[in-house]
Amino acid sequence: MSANPDHPRRSPATVVIVGAGPRATGLIERIAANAPELHGDGAPFELHLVDPHPPGGGRIWRPDQSPLLWMNSMAEDVTMFTDASVEREGPICPGPSLSEWAGRLREEGPPHALPPELAAEATALTGRSFATRRLQSAYLGWVYERSVAALPPGTTVHEHRDRAVRVTGPYDGRQQVWLEGRTAPLTADAVVLALGHLDAEPDAEQRALTAFAAEHGLVHLPPEFTADSDLNALRPGEPVLVRGLGLAFVDLMVLLTEGRGGRYERGPDGELVYRPSGREPVLYAGSRRGVPYHAKIGYSLSGERPPVPRFFGPAQVEELLSRPGRPDFRRDIWPLIAKELGFAHYHRLFTAHPERTAGPWSAFEEKYAACPPGSPELAALVAAAVPDPADRLDLDVLDRPLTGLRFDDHEALQQALRGHIEADLARRHNPAHSPDLAVFLALLSVYGQLIRFGDIGGWWHGFFSFLASGPPGPRLEQLLALSRAGVVRFLGAETAVAADPLRGVFRASSASVPGHVVEARALVEARLPEPTVDRSRDTLLRSLHRDGAAATPAGLLAVSPADARILDRAGRPHPRRFALGPHTDARASGAFARPGTNAPAFRQNDATARALLRCLRDLSCRASLTA
Repeated sequence: MSANPDHPRRSPATVVIVGAGPRATGLIERIAANAPELHGDGAPFELHLVDPHPPGGGRIWRPDQSPLLWMNSMAEDVTMFTDASVEREGPICPGPSLSEWAGRLREEGPPHALPPELAAEATALTGRSFATRRLQSAYLGWVYERSVAALPPGTTVHEHRDRAVRVTGPYDGRQQVWLEGRTAPLTADAVVLALGHLDAEPDAEQRALTAFAAEHGLVHLPPEFTADSDLNALRPGEPVLVRGLGLAFVDLMVLLTEGRGGRYERGPDGELVYRPSGREPVLYAGSRRGVPYHAKIGYSLSGERPPVPRFFGPAQVEELLSRPGRPDFRRDIWPLIAKELGFAHYHRLFTAHPERTAGPWSAFEEKYAACPPGSPELAALVAAAVPDPADRLDLDVLDRPLTGLRFDDHEALQQALRGHIEADLARRHNPAHSPDLAVFLALLSVYGQLIRFGDIGGWWHGFFSFLASGPPGPRLEQLLALSRAGVVRFLGAETAVAADPLRGVFRASSASVPGHVVEARALVEARLPEPTVDRSRDTLLRSLHRDGAAATPAGLLAVSPADARILDRAGRPHPRRFALGPHTDARASGAFARPGTNAPAFRQNDATARALLRCLRDLSCRASLTA
């Protein structure tokens, strides 16, 4: 497609973007926004998008998914467009959130290309609805089309439904992007990897479990995107061990229950009841924490937002980065994060619920600021100023709520877990606990600062997801109904799975019920693969690493924090190769974001788009001088 195919053309500069999902779409939106400033001489360029899946949604948000799968955020909390909160050099180009886009469809009528069932969903959508992933795919497709239309006149966009397998070319010369099954490469002046979540080869543990399953006629589903899993091997009525209680587990739960014909009803007392179809397996689910992710908060913030960043902002990050040696996360970074989260929590408690505090905010704030992070003085201050321990922020308990708890038997654990989930649902929908929402906003602020440190290990991302990126409340209500129906059984904390060669089964146990063991002939790893370069199944990413691109100790592709240029093993940024996404050490929390939160992905997209356009401008100037 072309923004203006009749525009007079010089020899065009060429950019290849590998991946056409929401990250690539966001980059294109920023290229279009910045082009008038940085590519304003009218020189045309060509843009090639390489992805086997449709542009906009890409693989993860492709339209051909089960209509039972929902988004993880309310429609009003999903946008692909910058606003005044985003720290960027380029212009703000406002655009509708998912709910606003659906509202326009209600007013103007849906486009003919939108299937009737999606048009009906869009018509019924509210800001606080959880849209299906198929509707989000349609929104992303619309954003992609709009962004392409905004590119400079003369820009030509080529879509290749192929896989890129390798990038070659001299350090400061034109690059060749080789596509699977093609003999001639795409030649590019610059290449951007926007690959999204990727499949990975199994690690040693997963290989051993797969081999054991093959030897004994068992089923083992390794970490993968749940919508791509072959669940047909999980037989009705049989026990299935599940490791993971995050978002992949929720998808698995949905596909194996409603997806197999089960349904939900309201009982006489209003409680949700699950009516099985008889085709469901029995899911024995556990994890390190032993509890599902916290539900999404179901109310909006009224009054003053927490004034963050305060203790973990740009100044503190600069100070840490200026020290000799690499900052240690637990020693240097986490204490500041904990103080920042506490500040947001207590600011909200004192300003919105002062009757639960023992003094004015101004006095507490002054003393809080003076206390060293994690110090006994800080703990004493909080204890004196916040009488009810339930109103104090305890991050350790939040992170591991079952630590130290032991239950007499499996049934006692089920009752305790249902009580935990019921309490979480009630709390996350009760504004009396609005300090929780303040902590959520502080978590977003912290995430925006952490991207400057690169690879900080995996613990933080799990902690953030557990507190801030949990499932919709209705999903946990469904989980409760499934638990009461016996379709889901909780295993507890520190779940361990082992292969038993004598009995030819998998065995699961946990620290929560000592001595209790569950045996099954099926094991599902309910999580995405770790985004490691060396085990990635993406041929292009592995070849880049083999050809000299650097990886972090955790196996992430190393990129420049300033503009996402790929670094070599000497730390040198490549002048023509860029990378964005979860496989890099500048990974952000998502390709789209809640409005007004200074989303890291939007900041990265803007910086990379500007660097890319400057690269093309410099090449154009060079060509003009030699003509």
